[in-house]
Amino acid sequence: MATKCLIKKVKVIDGPSKYHNKVVDILILDSRIAEIKAGISPASPIKTIQGEDLHVSISWLDIGTQVGEPGLEHREDWTTVSKAAKAGGYGAIAPFPNTQPSIQHKADIQYIKQRAKSQGIGVYPIASLSIDNQGAEISEMYDLFTAGAAAFSDGLKSVSHAGLLARALEYVKPFEGLIIHFPSEKYLTQDAQMHEGEMSTLLGMKGMPSTAEAIGLKRDLELLAYTQSRLCVYGLSSYEAVKILKEAKKSLAEKLTAAVPYLNLVYTDKEMERFDTHLKVMPPLRKKSDQNELIKALKDGVIDAIVSNHYPIEEEGKKLEFPYAKFGASGIETCFAACNTFVPALDLETLVDKLSYGPRSILGLTTEGIKAGSAAALTLFDPTAEWVFDESQSRSGNNPFLGKTLRGKVIDVLN
Repeated sequence: MATKCLIKKVKVIDGPSKYHNKVVDILILDSRIAEIKAGISPASPIKTIQGEDLHVSISWLDIGTQVGEPGLEHREDWTTVSKAAKAGGYGAIAPFPNTQPSIQHKADIQYIKQRAKSQGIGVYPIASLSIDNQGAEISEMYDLFTAGAAAFSDGLKSVSHAGLLARALEYVKPFEGLIIHFPSEKYLTQDAQMHEGEMSTLLGMKGMPSTAEAIGLKRDLELLAYTQSRLCVYGLSSYEAVKILKEAKKSLAEKLTAAVPYLNLVYTDKEMERFDTHLKVMPPLRKKSDQNELIKALKDGVIDAIVSNHYPIEEEGKKLEFPYAKFGASGIETCFAACNTFVPALDLETLVDKLSYGPRSILGLTTEGIKAGSAAALTLFDPTAEWVFDESQSRSGNNPFLGKTLRGKVIDVLN
């Protein structure tokens, strides 16, 4: 956090800003942008940030981060997740409520805000859609909203009960609340280990068909059309789902948004040949054709945001034979760098937009962008710097990029 500094010769990546793609100096005083121009000379000594290929954007925001605290601190707590988020370029997170107990009371929201503030990270709490995230009874949504809940979700647990999801969509409508839902038909995915296809057959593992996601998504979109509420489709992963989403957006417009996990852009199910449990994730890695369609949907604006799908798992839950290992990968530190390294079809401007403006649009947030007088909530990065990800700030080490060379390094995060 810097309340006063000078950023020298930095390239602005901010589509709506008049400084977009320009190299400028940025003077920050009292945590606000005081001046933007080339060749700023401060009147007195000041902390200076500079670099060989320095870039700046509005700070990045991750939706659906799994924190662990309270109850699962052995996986992650607010201290470690804040360090990991900042290392990954994020100035704020919107954490899922899947803790023990779940985030389902006003006091829980207040606790999250206090813990995030103490660590210098912005937070937009996501409260439980259903009590204990069990999909049986709706939480006290209005009370949670007034306490500061930014959205409602059961995380990566799909709500099987269509009536309950419909009531949740109806319930949040008067205060323009947001439901974030992971679409799936669980009875088609029980005991599955990876994507259903040639690779799952070759490896002898039960697969999750893309049809499960498509069926779940179709149902959710029918409920959205019926209620005319607000829905974010979280964890999109298949060609079929993208086609369904694209068609639905024609009629549902601003009521419907979507987010894709970065690992689905970087890897395909071919990687499962290595039986790397760090790549056992939900949604599963799918075929190359699915991956190509996801990237195209990002570029076309059909998918609004890229998420890290950060899901820390203790070592004991991963160092097992593949069928017994838990789902999930730590990812908030490597989301940007991995996409920048391994997804050449995604240009830098689109990538940064889907990490910054995209998540904010999903949550209904506005930002002033990079201009004089605006808050200095910025991410500084070098897209060409190569580095080895050899030490994780997360408490759990279940990141598939540990030990790998990545291109694109975060320099600093200003809040």
